[in-house]
Amino acid sequence: MSDPVLRAPDFDKLFLVTTDASKRGVGAVLMQEGLDQEFHPVAFLSKKLSEKESHWSISEKECYAIVYTLEKLRPYVWGQCFHLQTDHAALKWLHTVKESNKKLLR
Repeated sequence: MSDPVLRAPDFDKLFLVTTDASKRGVGAVLMQEGLDQEFHPVAFLSKKLSEKESHWSISEKECYAIVYTLEKLRPYVWGQCFHLQTDHAALKWLHTVKESNKKLLR
């Protein structure tokens, strides 16, 4: 094995969840800060998108990456405070939109 090596989760510490989407798949990393002040992986996730999903807009894929990740990481993050990091700035508008794409709002 080589770095990064998975660390055991510490439920007394804050989790950092990072997600990303591409043309063909979604992925995520669950991390926590170690004693060395650096973030270390606790879990990795990835999923290949179906043919139908691969035709979604990038905003839909990024939202799906978040939903998929939080469903899979539920045992780690349920009832816990955590930070969610995504690289898709277009998702910021979800906090202010009242009615638009129903799929994204769900």
